[in-house]
Amino acid sequence: MEKLIPFTVNDLARVTNHRSGEIKFGEKMIVIPKGADIIQFLKETDAKYVLLGIPEDIGIRANFGRPGAASAWESAIRGIANIQHNRFCKGSQIIVLGQINVSQEMRDVENLDFNDIDDRSKLSQLVEKIDKEVSHIIFNIVKAGKTPIIIGGGHNNAYGNIKGSALAKGKPINAINFDAHSDFRILEGRHSGNGFSYAYEEGFLKKYFIFGLHENYTSKSVLDIIKKIEDRVRYNTYDSVNIRKEKDFSREMFYALEFIKTDAFGIEIDLDAIPNIASSAMTISGFSIEELRQFISFFAQHKNATYLHICEGAPDLDDSQNKHLIGKLIGYLVTDFIKANNEKE
Repeated sequence: MEKLIPFTVNDLARVTNHRSGEIKFGEKMIVIPKGADIIQFLKETDAKYVLLGIPEDIGIRANFGRPGAASAWESAIRGIANIQHNRFCKGSQIIVLGQINVSQEMRDVENLDFNDIDDRSKLSQLVEKIDKEVSHIIFNIVKAGKTPIIIGGGHNNAYGNIKGSALAKGKPINAINFDAHSDFRILEGRHSGNGFSYAYEEGFLKKYFIFGLHENYTSKSVLDIIKKIEDRVRYNTYDSVNIRKEKDFSREMFYALEFIKTDAFGIEIDLDAIPNIASSAMTISGFSIEELRQFISFFAQHKNATYLHICEGAPDLDDSQNKHLIGKLIGYLVTDFIKANNEKE
């Protein structure tokens, strides 16, 4: 894990706001001791959940999106560190592993133009480099018997999450994706819009359910592809659930779980599905934060829930006075996942 920047005790102190009479997550979360063998430490420690940050937006740029998601990890870890450690959820259940070092790759994209064919190829190559690091680290976390919680970056990182988990499990896994978009686009070079299609094509993704597709932003070609493989890829639309009320939100969650629960599955959350959350593809219409929290709690309860990935939030694109809110939201989602997963079937 040479590209991992481990989180330290000093890093935790930096992001934790200490207050007399209170105990914050930042005072109880675990970091890898300096000089310790990371894999061995993961295997031996009792804490179950491993936080990993991916501070990049290269896949988003390669997909013609607005950069800004690279800042989500810093915002999130501050939000998480300042949650109260109490009987409802304990910071001591979490190992803060650290972040993937993508500083060179982020420098490499500064002067690239995604409208230029040659530059787009370079962007895709950089995404592939990050893919390798993500899949390697996720493999080691899952192999150690822990549950990864991956934060930040574009949805391109779903590929590494799925590949790493599948390799650790020794067989393909499933995925449920709470998203306005399918991210199942054609194999045209890696970017944030085709992480699932690449994972599917390469045999790491077995079954895939997209929850809440926006009908206005899903191409006919993608719908046609999914129709041909509906035994393995299914979806519902936000419009059918919350606008036309043809489908019920709770029943759709049960239906999706029945589809994916027979194997290990990843829970993928794209924050661009929530209205007015700063992201590369920000929306004004979509599911509420409360519905998203219910969604995470529901799927996290199952024994085959293997990881949680929260992506595409972009604090850098938010109003300067509200930049902390995405980190606070991610904190809610992480604790919802942990609380429910501790009670899993």
